Amino acid sequence: MTDQQTQAPDNTAVRTALWRAMHVQADLPPHVIEDEIGLQLAAPGDDWRRRPDMDLETTRGFRAAIVARARFIEDLITQQADRGVTQYIILGAGLDTFAQRRPEIASRLQIFEVDQPGPQAWKRHRLAELGYGIPDWLHLVPVDFETNEDWLTKLTAAGFDAGRPAVIVSTGVTMYLTKDATAATLRQITALAPGSTLAMTFLLPAELLDDADRAGLQTSKEGAQASGTPFISFYTPPEMLALAREAGFTDARHVSGASLAERYFADRTDGLRPTSGEDLLLATT
Repeated sequence: MTDQQTQAPDNTAVRTALWRAMHVQADLPPHVIEDEIGLQLAAPGDDWRRRPDMDLETTRGFRAAIVARARFIEDLITQQADRGVTQYIILGAGLDTFAQRRPEIASRLQIFEVDQPGPQAWKRHRLAELGYGIPDWLHLVPVDFETNEDWLTKLTAAGFDAGRPAVIVSTGVTMYLTKDATAATLRQITALAPGSTLAMTFLLPAELLDDADRAGLQTSKEGAQASGTPFISFYTPPEMLALAREAGFTDARHVSGASLAERYFADRTDGLRPTSGEDLLLATT
């Protein structure tokens, strides 16, 4: 299988994959994104839709937020690939399935999925079991963040060319890191080739959420704490923009969750809308 010890992905990665599948299976079309491959990878059992965190009504806003950000990232990488960018880095890749779902775009790129060694060895094995394999343009790059391994050094060893532009994506990660750690990551990215683009999600402080969404945030915080992966950092949009500019980004923009709701959900008849609470930093070197 592999000489690395395998370790199943954490609950957050699995939940995200299952919500993407639930969107396809339970929400009315048109679907914002179609992804049931993550469900295949996770293989949660026949009763997965009866899990409390899959309840159709209480989690619909979270489900919508997850597919909205996934669609935004997919649109971004498609746009950048059409402009000639050929490298795509996914930090904290988890159960990302872009390479399997969109091979017509992915095969034009060199894709570098960065994740902890154990879960990544597990994913490598599951891709082989399901018949997807690892094409030569997909690079699974194990990086032990807990021992402060340098992810950029590991990327270079895997074939990444720091002299050419790249798209770098980090979703659902910054809340688990200290602000100093996120600032250090931003500084590393600004050292990449001019024309590189970063898309990074961040959680808003509770006071900036819609009133209806604050209880959900508190529940998520409590669940993360109980599972041993507590939320550490929250950012106002001006704070995240300042962090990016201090790191050296010359162009840093705030993309609100509300703008994604308008972009992808405005014409729906079923009332499906993302919860507030997670926004994006979009920055270029």
